[in-house]
Amino acid sequence: MTPLSSYVRLVAAGWRLARADALIPREIEPMLPPWPRTLAGVIRLVAGPQARAGRPGERLAAALETMGPVAIKLGQFLSTRADIFGAQFADDLSRLKDSLAPFPTPQAERLVEQALGHPIGTLFESFGDPVGAASLAQVHAATLPGGRRVAVKILRPKIEAQVASDTRALYLAGELAQRFVPGAARLEPRAFVATIARALQLELDLRFEAAGADELRHAMDHDGFMRAPRVVWERTARRVLTLDWAGGESLSNPEAIEREHVDRPRLASDLIRGFLAQALDHGVFHADLHEGNLFIDAEGHLVAVDFGIVGRLGAPERRYLAEILWGFLERDYSRVAEVHFAAGYVPPHHDRAAFAQALRAVGEPIFGRPAADVAMSRLLTQLFDITALFDMRLRPELVLLQKTMVTVEGVGRRIHPGLDIWAAAEPVVRRWIMRELSPARRLHALAEDARRAITHFAERRVESVFERPRGSRETLPRFELWSFLTGVLVAALAFAAGVLIVR
Repeated sequence: MTPLSSYVRLVAAGWRLARADALIPREIEPMLPPWPRTLAGVIRLVAGPQARAGRPGERLAAALETMGPVAIKLGQFLSTRADIFGAQFADDLSRLKDSLAPFPTPQAERLVEQALGHPIGTLFESFGDPVGAASLAQVHAATLPGGRRVAVKILRPKIEAQVASDTRALYLAGELAQRFVPGAARLEPRAFVATIARALQLELDLRFEAAGADELRHAMDHDGFMRAPRVVWERTARRVLTLDWAGGESLSNPEAIEREHVDRPRLASDLIRGFLAQALDHGVFHADLHEGNLFIDAEGHLVAVDFGIVGRLGAPERRYLAEILWGFLERDYSRVAEVHFAAGYVPPHHDRAAFAQALRAVGEPIFGRPAADVAMSRLLTQLFDITALFDMRLRPELVLLQKTMVTVEGVGRRIHPGLDIWAAAEPVVRRWIMRELSPARRLHALAEDARRAITHFAERRVESVFERPRGSRETLPRFELWSFLTGVLVAALAFAAGVLIVR
């Protein structure tokens, strides 16, 4: 049975949304059938002054910011579904600040001591006041013994209980939407709420964030487009995370990119290339690359912070992504269409040529044009019209990728309005295509397949030998013998050819 408190929280949330005209916004009222239109009019009777300010997404974001971490997380995830709510609405929600007043420094020190099991004076040479506070945690500047500057992230007191209570109310909302709102089926409310709940649980254990930060730091060091602070593992626990001090200026400060040492075109290209290199080459990417999580260091390079949301792509998804981008770069829309069908993104009963034609209508108007000359809202609207026309369902593993791509493009455009997204992406995508789809890689893959076949064959023969009656003189069947020898020959040739090509 659902606790009464969940219903109370849900009613309270509904009241706040109604006051902000974010429950059934006036902008959609003309499109509603008669009885929902009447209901919207009744709800609007309780609207407050804030209901007259801004677009629907802006009003919803402002209301969610006052409702705690789970509501903010809900808004952040809704911002990934521009295919349902529209590009402008999603963009407005993506600007949720997730900020609150900090809790006192003495309380933070006690929490650190409890988490790490030592007095604060032995852990840190100095421990300053908060430099940033969000709904789940806050960050303090500190210094390790010896003078090394670090940032210490601490979960808010009793935040786990608050998140658990709010999550129960959110599950109730998802259940009610699944039952009584037919139009919500495409959003899949139950699964959507489960995704939010899972993300929050991971963010409530800062050891997971530390692991993500460490993994991404290695990936970023490999490519050099951006960097990440080093984790101080001996000062990290479930409720405390310590990282090297990022330094530099936040991109959220408009003056940061105006400094003399900042090469804006290179910085914008590095952001695009850094994100794509993470996703394609390493299968792991920072999934929250907004201005507040990006700094510019003294040398004018990008530094990423806040690794609470990390996205992952499997090998098939990485290949599909690379081939789709490469197809657009080469303006090979038939190839892009084939990849969509091969990946299962478009149901097989649709016409491939018609889908390629639709992709051409999206790609050609923007190819080679600077981002400042491209109406991104119209482009996204056109893309989402195509997804509906061809019954494309958003794949769960691509939700964070889609959200991050839109965010990265927006940040890159604000750094350098003349940024050509395709020109920035081309070197990374070309590198992946040349490496992963080259003759050498194909031959190595063939050799690996042959090696596995030989291993499997040998294991089967060993099993059959032990299963024979004692004294049996049974020999290897001719067909199996020839298969074995052929596999060995193919493996040897593939390996030799691969070595020669690589040299």
